[in-house]
Amino acid sequence: MSEIDDIPDMPALRAEIDALDAELIALLARRRALIDRAAQIKKDRALPARIDWRVEEVVANARRHATAKGLDPELIGTIWRQLVEAAIAQENRHLKGDHE
Repeated sequence: MSEIDDIPDMPALRAEIDALDAELIALLARRRALIDRAAQIKKDRALPARIDWRVEEVVANARRHATAKGLDPELIGTIWRQLVEAAIAQENRHLKGDHE
């Protein structure tokens, strides 16, 4: 236990942050399921996993939403680009028949 743990409200604040983190993970899992559906559609129509204009659109949307909420759009853009790259890798696995 550290000195910061003795600050009133800190344990409750940490519990709220932890709960929010769990909600974020649940949303990411929901997003992953949607990516699986998109991969199936792309496979059925012989489309590639990476569609460059869509990658840029998704990142731009994230940056715009970040700005509107007072967040650093550069940071959010970087995070979302990584998220999109992971989604493309996920779709590529589906297109190759490897569903993890």
